[in-house]
Amino acid sequence: MKTLKHARPTPPMVLSARTAADLMTPNPVSIHHGATVPEAAAFLAARGISAAPVIDEAGRPIGVVSRTDILQRQGQRAVYLVGSPEYYERLERPVFSEDGARDEAPNRVTVRDVMTPVVFCVGPETPAAKVVEKMLALEVRRLFVVDGAGVLIGVVSAIDVLRKLCI
Repeated sequence: MKTLKHARPTPPMVLSARTAADLMTPNPVSIHHGATVPEAAAFLAARGISAAPVIDEAGRPIGVVSRTDILQRQGQRAVYLVGSPEYYERLERPVFSEDGARDEAPNRVTVRDVMTPVVFCVGPETPAAKVVEKMLALEVRRLFVVDGAGVLIGVVSAIDVLRKLCI
């Protein structure tokens, strides 16, 4: 006769942070909204990150640009154009479409044109539990932490939360 062994219950995990400030990575890297898409792609690749906040002149977050944003909005066009000789000519001179409108060269498209223009923020004193609840409810991987003037001071990512979980 086989007997079922009762496994010991796993102790609950506890979040060892009290506020968003305790969870966040301070002074996150960010990209200015006027940067070009090639600059943003190089920025993300050089740092090995998947996304970065996009900021305005005052340092306030206005969106997020990710590798996926760049690939979805520019990748298909880039794959086609890079393989064609016209691509290199386009970089040298403006090209006009059939309707007479100027067609910008691919390296002139800015981060503002491809970013996701949605920003989810919390203040540094937001309770850590509320930060986690908000991330789960919004189904996002990161929340920005902003000061009273709306200036970016940190970011809380899913990995930041995991680092603060303990048994």
